[in-house]
Amino acid sequence: MTPITSIASKCNRASLVRSWTTHRLFWLTVVVPTFLAILYFGLIASDIYISESRFVVRSPERQATSPLGIIFKGAGFTRSQDDSYTVQDFVLSRDALRVLDQELDLRRAFGQGDLFRRFPGLDWDDSFENLHRYYQKMVVSTQLDSASSIATVTVRAFNAEDALRINQRLLEMSEKLVNRLNERGRQDMIRFAANEVMDAEKKAKLAALTLARYRNEKGVIDPERQSAIPLQQIARLQEELIAAKTQLVQLQMITKDNPQIPVLRKRIEILEHEVELESARVTGGGRSLASKAAEFQRLALEKEFADKQLASAFASLEQARNEAQRQALYLERVAQPNLPDEAMEPRRLRTILAVFVLGLIAWGVLTMLVAGIREHQD
Repeated sequence: MTPITSIASKCNRASLVRSWTTHRLFWLTVVVPTFLAILYFGLIASDIYISESRFVVRSPERQATSPLGIIFKGAGFTRSQDDSYTVQDFVLSRDALRVLDQELDLRRAFGQGDLFRRFPGLDWDDSFENLHRYYQKMVVSTQLDSASSIATVTVRAFNAEDALRINQRLLEMSEKLVNRLNERGRQDMIRFAANEVMDAEKKAKLAALTLARYRNEKGVIDPERQSAIPLQQIARLQEELIAAKTQLVQLQMITKDNPQIPVLRKRIEILEHEVELESARVTGGGRSLASKAAEFQRLALEKEFADKQLASAFASLEQARNEAQRQALYLERVAQPNLPDEAMEPRRLRTILAVFVLGLIAWGVLTMLVAGIREHQD
């Protein structure tokens, strides 16, 4: 055999090997996956029905506290996005799943699909935790629009009626959750206001008893009012004293031997003594009204402050009761759960085409890699 013939024979064998490798890669990456996709999505995959509902959690709009706020704030209801997140978390919680499983038998509903999509699937794990993971990933999903605060609940099931019942029950439980939040808020508000009233009543009673005890011990009712009478008496005595002194001076200037002069002098002494006694009752010594006034005023101020606190606590309690009569949160259904009349998943043709296209891409990439490796070896 000539060298040229030998080289041609080697080239033909290499071409055959490359052709066989290319065909094998094409079968492995394109034909077989596409055939499996056609087999599964065309004959095996179960229909999945989707039921959707939308809701929004709102709260009554609070009154504006400033004139500018009154101008720019509209009436009606405001969105409560934080509570929407609360409802969203509850829908995906184990508590909601437990109620649904007890009332609607989710294990039966989720076990109707094909082997790859149904519960428990290929791992045969029938535990509640595995059911919760299946519930979150495959069946129920919630989306919250940050702009409008509208939450969308999407329920997937292998039966249209099951999807509708699950969605309706979730909305009912969400409404009950919002009502529980309202009731808890009302109870907490009234309980706090009632406790404030009880504390204010205790302080008011204590202040009143302390003031009454002080009055009994010191023998006074109101030092300021009680001192008004002695002060008037002192003023009258001082007027009489001044008049007597004036009369005495006049008599001494006219007739020094007037027999009324000793009488006037005695009267002046008596009036001065009376003024001193009355003044001592008001301002002098520890038993005077002035010494009792400071402590009395302190106790009276404490009683007045306690009474004002009690009145404010009663007003707060009344306001809390009025606020409790208004519902703080509302779950409004924007769109009711729908009964699907057609299976939305799986999207069979699109999935098969996607597998075929991805297989072609993989086959092209692997073919170029193999060609590059063989060229490098040659």
